[in-house]
Amino acid sequence: MLKEFREFIMRGNVLDLAVGVIIGSAFGNIVTSLVNDIIMPPIGMLLGNVDFKDLKIVLQPAGTDAAGAAVPEVAIAYGNFLNIVLTFVIIAFVIFLIVKGYNASQRKQAEAPAAPAAPAEPSEDIKLLTEIRDLLKK
Repeated sequence: MLKEFREFIMRGNVLDLAVGVIIGSAFGNIVTSLVNDIIMPPIGMLLGNVDFKDLKIVLQPAGTDAAGAAVPEVAIAYGNFLNIVLTFVIIAFVIFLIVKGYNASQRKQAEAPAAPAAPAEPSEDIKLLTEIRDLLKK
């Protein structure tokens, strides 16, 4: 069983998948930083120095209940949601560009004319029949 597991892990598909997941996670972190640290601050500045992370609709403000226990704020954080949606759109667009480029390169390879195959050498029977035909013509 251990041998089968090792063969499964060492198979190329599993290793490729693991590398893809790790690279994808790192790419996600890069895009998140791009959105949060580079794209959203100028947009917030154009909208009156608004930090999108702080945008929310408060349904119930924080306070204390009748027993004196703290009651946390209940809010809909739509600003954070906007950041996440923008991050998703950027990641989806980059993946779209990668897939589009890959498909274009595959099409170019498929459309590239293959070198014409050299005609196959005639078989011995064909050679013999050709010689007989030529002799009969003479």
